[in-house]
Amino acid sequence: MSEEFLSHCRHIAGEPFVLTTAADMAPYLDDWRGRFTGKALAVLRPAGTGQVAQLVKACAHWRIPVVPQGGRTGLVLGSVPDQSGSAVVLSLSRMNQVRSIDAVNRTMTVDAGCILQQVQDAAALHDCLYPLSLASEGSCTVGGNLSTNAGGTAVLRYGNARELCLGLEVVTPQGDIWNGLRALRKDNTGYDLRDLFIGAEGTLGVITAAVLKLHPLPKASSTALVALGTVRDALDLLTLMQDRCGACLTGFELMSAVCLELVATHFPDLPRPFARLHGQYVLLELSSCESEQQASGMLERAVAVALERCIARDAVVATSAAQSRGLWDLREHISMAQAKAGKNIKHDIALPISRIARFIATTDAHLREAFPGCVLVTFGHLGDGNLHYNVAPPEGVPHDEFLDNEPAINRIVHDQVDAFGGSISAEHGIGALKRDELSRYKSPVELDMMRAIKAALDPLGIMNPGKVL
Repeated sequence: MSEEFLSHCRHIAGEPFVLTTAADMAPYLDDWRGRFTGKALAVLRPAGTGQVAQLVKACAHWRIPVVPQGGRTGLVLGSVPDQSGSAVVLSLSRMNQVRSIDAVNRTMTVDAGCILQQVQDAAALHDCLYPLSLASEGSCTVGGNLSTNAGGTAVLRYGNARELCLGLEVVTPQGDIWNGLRALRKDNTGYDLRDLFIGAEGTLGVITAAVLKLHPLPKASSTALVALGTVRDALDLLTLMQDRCGACLTGFELMSAVCLELVATHFPDLPRPFARLHGQYVLLELSSCESEQQASGMLERAVAVALERCIARDAVVATSAAQSRGLWDLREHISMAQAKAGKNIKHDIALPISRIARFIATTDAHLREAFPGCVLVTFGHLGDGNLHYNVAPPEGVPHDEFLDNEPAINRIVHDQVDAFGGSISAEHGIGALKRDELSRYKSPVELDMMRAIKAALDPLGIMNPGKVL
């Protein structure tokens, strides 16, 4: 059966684009962190939506599971196959064209395989901004961003990937093509099918193209790093900045002292803006459609008020693009510094902003009681309530040995997230890694509704099986 199926796939996509040898498939089977390697019957690399539809139709006929794949930057095993070897990986990397840009309507229609940075650059050529911004923007793809409802550093002002998408083109599990590429901001003509597929992680169909929402390109931006004593001070600073700067506040990133010490240790060439260590730091960014003077003046005045009110202990305001880049490098190198330091137990969580300080204090205490000496590496997008709450081993404890505590640590963290009204996944999705955790924290009613949608759209269960549900 598999040979007949693969021969049919070669007829559709072409011999070079149906990969079956171990060496050819290897780059598509590892997860981003290098902790898991799946197996596949084949890797299929279609050239367009028509080929995707034909390939999925063939998979439905032969009952072959399909694992859609974009840039492979996910962190929850959502885009890699399991180890059964029965599934095909459907890589959309060849589908990477910007189909059209409408600068007046401020929309862009792109293939799902477009690299995020490619989309940002194409928008800028038309004096527009596509504001989704991620550390992996040089390799992640639009299809992957939408399938996980990616967030990033500009959610505070512009929203998640869902808010930046107006329409979709999707290949259904039956191999049909739904053309929902409508560039409309108002369309009340029934169920919003677009929102079913955004965040579904490829379990309901394959996103092949999208209409993205563009914004005016800011004339200038201004950046500051503010030193604070506590997370509570950071929340007070957020309120102050929102009151004084409104929609100009684009980024508000929290970093603990542990984070900056890690960066300083493993990337000593990066700036060290302050002479002494503080408990917490916030990286602020304002953008203006008027002028650099407006952005920098507004930021300087707001920071001065924070210092006068003793909310902030110290601050550095960038006076050049290079200084701004240096401050952002501190934030963007945290994950790389963690990787250099060794393995740790990661959590991508969301909480009501007002409860974040109490959550951190309470959860830190529980973890330190249960695992004395553990190192808590806390950073994230405080402006939208998204924390990366990571737990590293105590000094001298082997990292692999400490990872054996992952289930117990997850239980402490996720139970506290639930108690504070939060979510165990903010922007990375569920994939296979958090599937069992999801069933613990979602209500039976909610899970039943999700299963009903899955059964209705994918009755054969071939779309990314084992992920989410």
